[in-house]
Amino acid sequence: MPTNTRGGSARHTMRTIAVDGQQLRVCVTAADGAAADGAAADVPLLLVNGIGASLELLQPFVDQLSPSLEVIRFDVPGVGGSPPPALPYRFTGVCRLMAGLLTALGHRQADVLGISWGGGVAQHFAAFRGSRCRRLVLVSTATGALMVPARPAVLRHMVTPRRYLDRDYLRSVAPVLYGGSARDDPERVSALMHGQSRVGSRAGYLYQLAAGAGWTSLPFLPLLRQRTLILSGDDDPLIPLANARLMNALIPRSRLHVYQGGHLSLVTEAAELAPVVSRFLGEP
Repeated sequence: MPTNTRGGSARHTMRTIAVDGQQLRVCVTAADGAAADGAAADVPLLLVNGIGASLELLQPFVDQLSPSLEVIRFDVPGVGGSPPPALPYRFTGVCRLMAGLLTALGHRQADVLGISWGGGVAQHFAAFRGSRCRRLVLVSTATGALMVPARPAVLRHMVTPRRYLDRDYLRSVAPVLYGGSARDDPERVSALMHGQSRVGSRAGYLYQLAAGAGWTSLPFLPLLRQRTLILSGDDDPLIPLANARLMNALIPRSRLHVYQGGHLSLVTEAAELAPVVSRFLGEP
């Protein structure tokens, strides 16, 4: 797999696409030439972000991926540049929008990567939209309501989107919330999350919380047929490593990659983790 990255020369196209009456803000990063490294040329990588995060947060990761990959990012309803929906939704609704988005962009299938909250959506998509998902990448995520939970002192910071609104507050809670390099350099995490990232409405954040309430993937993980890569840090206060080990045991065609870091390492240590993802997607 090539080790060169997109850097600043990547072609990012931002647009708004209507799917089932819902406007979605979408960014498509075009592949640079033919996928001669073995990746399926017509299969893009669809990214599903964490709760409250707009598509800009994953830019460092996208920049470090193989240039042969087409990458699709989107803001879920009520986040970033996507207006909130008229009514709350469930993971099923997000998956319907994802399938419609792929159709609108002319793709039959995608490789799907979900991080944190988006990892739950990705699991649901792989299970119930299986024909649209070729491979699955799960990052810093778990099985939903039935999981090894974080400590209450950590979870209380997730109830509101305050960390996206107050940079000083984020700097103070980043070490205990995200672990990894955020313990030594909370200012860097604060800069990443408050740089180009767009904040959605409070209602949008609450809709995201409600979407996964009571949801669990435990019953259907053994039924997944996609090749699956699970990435988890050894210092993730939000999603303890035991959750990744559980998913690895339950998903038949899965492998686990444990890295030294925390919840946001896909962004803060993108140069280390993006090649792992690129190699997985490029395997025959």
